Amino acid sequence: MTRFARLLALASIVVAPSLRAQHAHGRSAEQLGHVVFPTSCSAGAQREFERGMALLHSFWWEQGLAAFQAVVAADSSCAMGYWGLALNAWGNPFVGGPGGNAGKGEPLRRGAGFAERAIAVGAPTPRERGFLAALGALYGGSDSIPNARRLQAWSDTLERLYRDLPNDTEVAIYYALSLVETASKTDTTFTRQKRAAAILNPLYVRFPDHPGLAHYIIHANDSPRLASLGLAAARRYAEIAPSAPHAQHMPSHIFVRLGLWDETIATNQRSFDAGFEYARAHQIGVAPEQFHALDYMVYAYLQQGRDAEARRTVARAQELKATLTSDQLVANYNRVAMEARISLERSDWAAASRLPVRAAESTIGAALGHFTRGLGAARGRDTAGASVAIAALTAIGADMRRRGDNDWATVVEVKRQVVTAWRELAAGDTAAALRDAQAAADVEGVTEKQPVTPAELLPARELEADMLLAVGRYADARAAYETTLTREPGRARSLFGSARAADLAGDKSSARRRYLEYLAQMQTGDGDRAGIAQARAALR
Repeated sequence: MTRFARLLALASIVVAPSLRAQHAHGRSAEQLGHVVFPTSCSAGAQREFERGMALLHSFWWEQGLAAFQAVVAADSSCAMGYWGLALNAWGNPFVGGPGGNAGKGEPLRRGAGFAERAIAVGAPTPRERGFLAALGALYGGSDSIPNARRLQAWSDTLERLYRDLPNDTEVAIYYALSLVETASKTDTTFTRQKRAAAILNPLYVRFPDHPGLAHYIIHANDSPRLASLGLAAARRYAEIAPSAPHAQHMPSHIFVRLGLWDETIATNQRSFDAGFEYARAHQIGVAPEQFHALDYMVYAYLQQGRDAEARRTVARAQELKATLTSDQLVANYNRVAMEARISLERSDWAAASRLPVRAAESTIGAALGHFTRGLGAARGRDTAGASVAIAALTAIGADMRRRGDNDWATVVEVKRQVVTAWRELAAGDTAAALRDAQAAADVEGVTEKQPVTPAELLPARELEADMLLAVGRYADARAAYETTLTREPGRARSLFGSARAADLAGDKSSARRRYLEYLAQMQTGDGDRAGIAQARAALR
């Protein structure tokens, strides 16, 4: 056995029940919320540890690193301090961990080193040994086993710990979080998310100032059918931890799902400002998290026709110097996506076909760029340009499959099939085009979006609706637009598309209702969308 395996075996002792009373303590000057997490560490280390946990629960990795370093500096025998360093190094669990689901890079190696150190130090209580066993499952075999498989092992180990300690708040929180982390993107019953919410909701009633509870309730309900169940926590989370940039951003995961555009913009502006001020004060580059906030802002601006503000936001993002030491996938995705969204949401296909690919090949950012260029080319009847993009998407998807990054490979495959469908339509093969457009929409329809994005660049079902409208199948087009609006309420393109399709189908009542909704949503916009003039003319 390797040294790590021996240490892991020692840490995997069956966990005996152990209940501890928890007492709330005062809000810190940083306003990170209230976290009570008893450990066997020294009193000085304990204070730093609970601050570190408040930071960790709000995904503030930069501050979390320093906090847990202070823990082990105060008490080198505190295994839970190294446990915190290892989880902090893992980073955002909703992007698959360091390096995505394939797992690679310095953050993963650093986290594995902290995990090994935590297990080597050992812990005196069954509860802490249970946490260390879960950590060992998360990092064990990190040089050969994909992150996704180890995340599942982490969740399974936490389930056993939760079974032994059902009344331990932090055990319950981390088990519930692991259920959401490992939920299948194609499970339309949301079984694991609902189970997580059933654990978190009663705890949130008892501990309304705990940042992790509000945060993970949002994640558990980050889907169209569940979003309304997370709205109260979303509106509360920013107040619980106003100092944490992610706590300001996270409510927008629910706001976007419900079409609450003003709230989406406001909360992400606060998130960006908090992160930007932190970066400036510490003289560091802007963290990837800030591009995440900006992408959500751009998406919301575009749904209201505030295209000039969206362009200004993208320009600002391109000028920022980023630190890509953690969560590189977030910046890789969001920096490309926000620029691509402007031409796509405006149906400016010529501009879309010229989008620069500003990301390394074989990354999701590159895939977004090729999708945008390919769709723009195909809708401009440039079949050669579309073919180039299709080849690039095929190669990226295959490379992701080889690396074990299957979730993102599915996203790329949907986009490849969409571009293929529009190339087929441009070439005159309408039957094949409609077949492939529907197939892509069907896959995307049962696959949850990745949390890194407010929405797909353009929904595949909405693009199928565009195609049905283009070939004169107006009633079918309207049904497809309405399906999109069920999944993504308030999407401007689908509001107008549904109105236009109903109008052409002779359903004047439905057309009028959707035209009015579209115009109401565009009231604060720039007023230069082509659909605005068409909607007004139709209503006259």
